[in-house]
Amino acid sequence: MSGATPPGIPAQDRSRWTVLVVLCASLLLVAVDATVLHVAVPAVSEDLRPSGVELLWIVDVYPLACAALLILFGTLGDRVGRRRVLLIGYACFALASALAAWAATPAVLILARGLLGVGGAMIMPATLSILRQVFPDRRERALAIGIWSAVAAVGAAIGPLVGGVLLEHFWWGSVFLINIPLMAVCLPVGALVLPESTGDRRGPWDVGGALLAAAGLFAVILAVKRAGGGDLFTPGTAAAAGLGCGLLAAFVRRQRRRREPLIDLSAFSRPAFGTSVGCIVLTVLSLVGLALVAAQYLQLVLGLSPLQTGLRLLPLSLAAIAAGLAGSRMLQRLGPRRMVALGFALTAVAVLTLTCLDDHDRPLVMSVGFVLLGFGLETTLFGSYESMLSDVPAGQAGGAAAVGETAYQFGGGLGIALLGSVMNAMYAPAVRRVDGVGAADTESAGHSLGEALTVAARIGGDPGDALRDAARDAFVHGMHMTLLASALLLVAGALAALRLPRELTGHTARDEKDLTLLPSGVTRP
Repeated sequence: MSGATPPGIPAQDRSRWTVLVVLCASLLLVAVDATVLHVAVPAVSEDLRPSGVELLWIVDVYPLACAALLILFGTLGDRVGRRRVLLIGYACFALASALAAWAATPAVLILARGLLGVGGAMIMPATLSILRQVFPDRRERALAIGIWSAVAAVGAAIGPLVGGVLLEHFWWGSVFLINIPLMAVCLPVGALVLPESTGDRRGPWDVGGALLAAAGLFAVILAVKRAGGGDLFTPGTAAAAGLGCGLLAAFVRRQRRRREPLIDLSAFSRPAFGTSVGCIVLTVLSLVGLALVAAQYLQLVLGLSPLQTGLRLLPLSLAAIAAGLAGSRMLQRLGPRRMVALGFALTAVAVLTLTCLDDHDRPLVMSVGFVLLGFGLETTLFGSYESMLSDVPAGQAGGAAAVGETAYQFGGGLGIALLGSVMNAMYAPAVRRVDGVGAADTESAGHSLGEALTVAARIGGDPGDALRDAARDAFVHGMHMTLLASALLLVAGALAALRLPRELTGHTARDEKDLTLLPSGVTRP
């Protein structure tokens, strides 16, 4: 079976909304897994005794592998079938979760986390590109993408909450075991209900280009993460950045010369696509400032438990869900330009509201800020993803989805580097001038608020109290400066959004002649 998409196939052969449920369930696990380990790091350190470098790789190898391989697997799905790549991703994710849960050494856990990243890179672009196929009507697709993006945001937000609950009752490996039952359900159900789809398969798949993109993205994001960790001007960071930029430049040259490129680079010159990708980067970049400080502020400044911290973040998740459900209607009424600009503006207001927080608990201010933040964040991401995905033919949906997810990952890494530098610049000098505390202790305290509180508890007495107060005050001041920097980035995003189309435009099912949609189990002869 081949040819143009029969508009009735998804509705007649299977429920589009059942497909959406299966895709969102798997996406939720991938999003949760990106943040669930954060609260388990102390338990992992105590049990496996990793070195500092090993611990860094345990945390970072998942997003690194996932971000590096998104374009490779997104474009591969366009060639061999998105459903096929997605089901392989399910299996890889389940096996890697089992390996991670029972890892007995740091090396095994690093390997397992890397395989989780491989599975995540298969799953994330496939879910979005299948939605592009299953919902040919733009209004229905907008609602589906709203639910999809809300699930992704909620998954990342509840990751620490899920981890905190599990760690209160089980060992650290339990944060990975929760993936296995759901993947065991998603794999057979997905094989039954998900449609197979591909692009037009013109020309050979560019294996060399895919590997160039993967290696270049890995090196660039590694350099960004090293810079965010404080290694800004080290030879390792410079080497990774130079190698990555060189490989990506070679990838771009290769794609421009090929008759059938992996990624249509001309799409970036179109406002609906290129500006949307830029808006995704700016949104994530600016909001990483909050992610950097929220958990530490709630736990180390206000003294809340991981479970209480997760509950305080619940209004953000609920607001994101509400925005996702309302996104389709807002898009119809406002259009992409006003919707994304409004989302940026609302998020900026939320960030400025959160600058009113200090070392005293202000739950009302926090809740208002988080509600505005969740609604604004989801509105911006929804409008950007929908505009980007609707601007390309359905046959290129896998590559487009991979570009969007890569932009998300890159924005997160860049935000940690830039806003983390702002935080460190405000925090570190203030705790290194405390009377009665030795130079070695103040140097250690300047690394992080958690380390400062540990040093203060060890010193004790008046010097310990003075260091504790100075560290908390410095952290709150640094948090305010980081939030202000985020607000400036959000204003820049609102201005960039003015390049988006005013009205809904893009490809529809009627003008997509290159689309191939195959029922489950059917392959092209």
